[in-house]
Amino acid sequence: MGLHTDLAAWVRKTLKEPWTIRNGSVVPTADTVGLGNQAVRLEACVLYADLADSTGLVDTKEPQFAALVYKTYLHCAAKLIRESGGQITAYDGDRIMAVFIGPNQCSSAVTAALRINHACVNTVNPSLKQEFPTANYIVRHTIGIDKSMLFVATEGVRGAKDLVWVGRAANYAAKLSDRSSGAIWITADVFAEIPRNLRVTTSGQTCWAEEDWRGIRIYGSDATLQVPD
Repeated sequence: MGLHTDLAAWVRKTLKEPWTIRNGSVVPTADTVGLGNQAVRLEACVLYADLADSTGLVDTKEPQFAALVYKTYLHCAAKLIRESGGQITAYDGDRIMAVFIGPNQCSSAVTAALRINHACVNTVNPSLKQEFPTANYIVRHTIGIDKSMLFVATEGVRGAKDLVWVGRAANYAAKLSDRSSGAIWITADVFAEIPRNLRVTTSGQTCWAEEDWRGIRIYGSDATLQVPD
């Protein structure tokens, strides 16, 4: 049989195969979800951290410098996501996806976002300026966060598979991280679950601005949270 015949047979088989769905209590991996029509269903908070204008970065700077920007930002983001209780599920060029589960998933995700913004402002940018004083470059980023029920299945082929995260949280978090203004954007569902200390400054002033987006309420902030030693 030829490749076209093989693909057509696989598509027909997959479309007809019933789903086997289980409820999850841990973040699944590609190794814990089968390649067939198997899926894990769980409620989770999704975070996307995305470098802003990476196209401009690679168009105007040397590749070595652009790679250092990617490496330093994504490394700090990954470390702080894990420190805050999240699990990294994907790297996609200039951005990182993470999933938080459990009763404090929203607070943990927002804590991670505020810490990442602190690291970007107070660690990555000052260090780049010190090492490359003539580069005239400032790292900017946007983090999107949403929560929902997720349907997690595999995609790809044996030996080269990954997870596909189907649900509002994955889609909205990614879309929010594409916004051109504001360092952090969260949905109203996330905002409703974060404690007062993540909503206001030490002086009692709100650090979130409300906005309508796609028919829902979202909250944006440029606030930071001290990175733990």
